[in-house]
Amino acid sequence: MKYLVVGSGLFGSTFAYEAAKRGHNVTVIEKKSHIGGNIYTKNIDGINVHMYGAHIFHTSMKNIWDYVNQFAEFNNYINSPIANYNGEIYNLPFNMNTFNKLWGVKTPKEAQNKIDEQRKSLNLPTTPTNLEEQALSLAGTDIYNKLIKGYTEKQWGRKASELPSFIIRRLPFRFTYNNNYFNDPYQGIPIGGYTQIIEKMLKSDLISVELNTDFFDYKDKYLNSGYDKIIFTGMIDQFFNYKLGELEYRSLRFETEEMDVDNYQGNAVVNYTDSKTPYTRVIEHKHFEFGSGEDNKTIVTREYPQNWDRTKEPYYPINNKKNRELYKKYVNLANSEAKNVIFGGRLGQYRYYNMDQTIMAALNLVSHEFSN
Repeated sequence: MKYLVVGSGLFGSTFAYEAAKRGHNVTVIEKKSHIGGNIYTKNIDGINVHMYGAHIFHTSMKNIWDYVNQFAEFNNYINSPIANYNGEIYNLPFNMNTFNKLWGVKTPKEAQNKIDEQRKSLNLPTTPTNLEEQALSLAGTDIYNKLIKGYTEKQWGRKASELPSFIIRRLPFRFTYNNNYFNDPYQGIPIGGYTQIIEKMLKSDLISVELNTDFFDYKDKYLNSGYDKIIFTGMIDQFFNYKLGELEYRSLRFETEEMDVDNYQGNAVVNYTDSKTPYTRVIEHKHFEFGSGEDNKTIVTREYPQNWDRTKEPYYPINNKKNRELYKKYVNLANSEAKNVIFGGRLGQYRYYNMDQTIMAALNLVSHEFSN
């Protein structure tokens, strides 16, 4: 079989690796000048810089953890971001350290009483209808106003009262002195960065890789080049030239700066939760690998969420009812008009995937594709 894989990110590269392992020929095309998609890391001053935002691998699936460890050795990095609200520093996720800083409480009972007291004064509906109501019902007014509202509205470019309630359910919330953001038992950063994982996946005599190659510049050629299947990891609406309308996304702009200091902020991730700071977070990359890199050098990246248009990279699908319905129409269109094309990954399937979920989705496709 001959496969064309459009995109060299984690989904496409996992599929290419598994297909080649089974003796199939794979051509991988990538519009960027490098492999790896959004998990690409670049070594600068001995620091592995996450060029498209922070990527922390975490999973509860041991089989996926074992799978990715074939390609890199992982350190034991634990994601413990902090929040900066107008110069006040708080631990994330919301935990007893956060509550102690906010109110001086020392026990879970005291913290729960404080939150309950705030919630009861709000007269909220039994079933929250938007993110603001959901957050207030979970956390009360102080946490919402200082640590949720400003950050969330910057992230999504909309008022919290206009966002769906389910978004906030992804935030961990606990009554222990535990700053580990994730509950997953397996967590870490690959020593030496993520790019090596993709390099090893694509290192096969049966895989050819073409960089700086945009599928849409040669779409008709690729569709008629005799490939048995095309694995497309780009935007499903773009594949069909937006003929049913545009799906909505949020984009990001990254501002990366090299500094002549050894340690800029003391943590890998600092979220800016006020509404006035234009960026949502600052990443100091050397802390992902415990102070790696040259002395008196550090690299920081500020993340600025922005509205998506066709000139920008899509990062987050806006998974509301309107967009879900439009996506279903594109799936129906794909089933009728693109039967040899398989749409995969975050953009092809229009859903938010963590890295472990991306690998699992690719392996599920592999299992289905090669079951015979």
